[in-house]
Amino acid sequence: MPTSPAARGTRPRPKPLPRQPRAGPAPAETTLTDRAYTAIEELIVRLELAPGSAVSEAMLSQRLKIGRTPIREALQRLARERLVRILPRRGVIVAEIDVRGQLRLLEVRRELERLIARAAARRASEDERARFAAIAEAFETAAASGDDIAFLRTDREFNELALASSRNEFAQAAMALMASLSRRFWYLHYREAADMPLAAKLHADVARGIAGGDAAAAASASDTLLDYIEAFTRTTVTGDF
Repeated sequence: MPTSPAARGTRPRPKPLPRQPRAGPAPAETTLTDRAYTAIEELIVRLELAPGSAVSEAMLSQRLKIGRTPIREALQRLARERLVRILPRRGVIVAEIDVRGQLRLLEVRRELERLIARAAARRASEDERARFAAIAEAFETAAASGDDIAFLRTDREFNELALASSRNEFAQAAMALMASLSRRFWYLHYREAADMPLAAKLHADVARGIAGGDAAAAASASDTLLDYIEAFTRTTVTGDF
């Protein structure tokens, strides 16, 4: 089963993508399936592949200039993460967005993220701590410029690095199933309901807690971030923007 660098428990390296996802040059250790997964995941998160729309291996292969076997393997992984549904003899459908399901996801995510933040603060290497400090700044830079794509990509790097630094393969496996769903939900609603500078600050607080090796501060910052995310998610239900 293809896995992301975080799910393998190895330290991920930044993988800058062009603004329009495509299969560009990749590090030697990145497989074609990894590249296909990253590109398709971003197309789904950014709603370029709309919820409920049908996609095919042939269409994605042509669009990304990647063979159909890596595309098929990437779609199988995305199905496990509930971003697509593979229907026998009917094709592949991009999953709809379920607000109440998102709230149930947050119940689990809160507990996992606190554990991951605490563990990463204790176990991250010096190299990883330096990257967390840089990520904190990247969040704030993205918010200051209003660059939603940079914010999304920084969030993905932050999540992968936190998972790797936690050195807990069970938390990694569970959290990997939620990260993309959460980013897509945020991207759909952030213009109406989100405060990007506040979201960036709260993410940066977690990153800096981990960078400083302060497990209590990292866990507390994680809870504060999840309070904000839950309030944001509930606002999309009530429409009280």
